[in-house]
Amino acid sequence: MFQTRIVNMLGIRYPIVQAPMNWATNAELAAAVSNAGGLGTLGPNAGVDTPTDDPKETAERMRRQIRRVRELTDRPFAVNFPIGRGEGRKFSDRCIETAIEERIPIAITATGSPEVYTRKLKDAGITVIHAVASVYHAQKAEACGVDIVVAEGYDGGGHSGFDQTPTMTLIPSVARAVKIPVIGAGGIADARGFLAALCLGAEAVYMGTRFLATTECPIHDNVKQMIVRSGDNATVSWGRTLEVARSLKNRFTERYLELELSGASREELAAFIRSYDKFGPGVSRRMGGLKFGDIEEGELYCGAGAALVDSILPAGEVVKKIVSEAEQLMRRLQA
Repeated sequence: MFQTRIVNMLGIRYPIVQAPMNWATNAELAAAVSNAGGLGTLGPNAGVDTPTDDPKETAERMRRQIRRVRELTDRPFAVNFPIGRGEGRKFSDRCIETAIEERIPIAITATGSPEVYTRKLKDAGITVIHAVASVYHAQKAEACGVDIVVAEGYDGGGHSGFDQTPTMTLIPSVARAVKIPVIGAGGIADARGFLAALCLGAEAVYMGTRFLATTECPIHDNVKQMIVRSGDNATVSWGRTLEVARSLKNRFTERYLELELSGASREELAAFIRSYDKFGPGVSRRMGGLKFGDIEEGELYCGAGAALVDSILPAGEVVKKIVSEAEQLMRRLQA
């Protein structure tokens, strides 16, 4: 029923893509989604519990996760590459080289220009998906040869760009502006959101928050339970001075917003984010929150769709449940 260009291009059964979520993903989660007929994705720090400042070690960790996915599934999967800036480019360069060596089938690039890696990846036979938050950037990605774009609305968790365009507006705007297929993202967590995105012009959905509350997801149970208990006002957008993000509300977001509204400088805000040593040197607020369960002082990236999550399920069951309920909704609408 849900055959789209993306389903055919990626070799998947259902147009559901598990979004990359940095520390919050691992091979087990990605493989479970792929085995269920969606597209599982490894984040840039998938499957690890300790930070590293070594680009080579980062890439080798990624290599181990890629190989582990292949042990768990023979279905297509993707790997995410945040495009580094400055010194960060050493990390993304090395990870891209490793991914090409491992012959991954699909790459998802984000947080930078599609000009940086698209040609190199496509020359290696890799399908390229690029995440954007505006029509302008979608058109640029298409011009650079990207195969598919993700239109990430302001409703989504994590960093969402400064444009702050809601999902319901961004998806049809991007779908109208480009010829390549569009994946809709931002606040989509159930069958209703899945169908809505397809009606808006997307040919697949990109879901992160719903897959946080799964048995395979390696985040701390404190965070999973917080998502399940959340309501419609559980998340907040913060960071306009630095980079817009959406997280579960906690003491960290409350204090950050107080500082921002008081006129704190970029340097002061960045210093506040870094002033975190609860779990030792190098452990960021993001890792402290997601991996170690610090639900008050950690960064708990999460989309507005958290309000729709009411249970912790196996990832494969999430995929099947969304498809089954969407089919029921379609039959009801057709009647």
